[in-house]
Amino acid sequence: MASHPIYQIYAELEEYEPKIWRRFEVMNNITMARLAYILMTLFEMKANHLYNFEVDELENFENYLKTRDQKIEMFEGIETHFKIAEYGCVFGDEDQTYVADGHKPLEDASNILMKRILDHENDKVVFRYDFGDNWHVKVILEKIYEDQNLSGKELPRLIEGQGYGIIEDCGGVMGLEDVRKAFKKKQGEEYEMYCEWLGVKELDLDRCDIEDLNFRLKKIPRIYQDSYEYGLEPTKQSLNLLERKYIKK
Repeated sequence: MASHPIYQIYAELEEYEPKIWRRFEVMNNITMARLAYILMTLFEMKANHLYNFEVDELENFENYLKTRDQKIEMFEGIETHFKIAEYGCVFGDEDQTYVADGHKPLEDASNILMKRILDHENDKVVFRYDFGDNWHVKVILEKIYEDQNLSGKELPRLIEGQGYGIIEDCGGVMGLEDVRKAFKKKQGEEYEMYCEWLGVKELDLDRCDIEDLNFRLKKIPRIYQDSYEYGLEPTKQSLNLLERKYIKK
């Protein structure tokens, strides 16, 4: 049985239409880094770039007050106690040399439990991946519950979703739209270019394969953890998993 509360989380790629989103469940005692690896898996991110979470502490506090029929005005001057907190991959002191106004210093996501950051329903964070292409995924804690009949081994699991995910290094949401249009058209120079680059002739960016993603959720996050936290190169078996060279039993 699940020994910790279960979080139902909604995640959506920002600034892209048609919407690409996921609704999934995790145990609440995972780290923020583990949440990042799960999100990367669900949105087809290959763990080739830096990532972080941005948490608007004031917004989350105001949302919490709404559930108690209270307003921020009841706590005079409390706004000054809240900033934008950041949790991400940290490889050395160079990652913490600059702190933007209104932000806290970056903390190592592998040292922070998710339940410390997301602990009330409707709490939100923004997951940022690849600061060049600048992918943003809004993440919302929709529901907290317990289920004595659910084994923790079944989590994380994807419940529902829409859309394929991102394409690495395609130029962000505008580039992703170009890829989508090219594969819809299935002809022309751009289509041929993307086919050669991606090594496929067919790519449906509107499709979400829930069964396949749930299979990958049991395998891929660990590979990403080894890469980010321990600097390990993926094995041949791991590469086959990443490249979908497998047959699900």
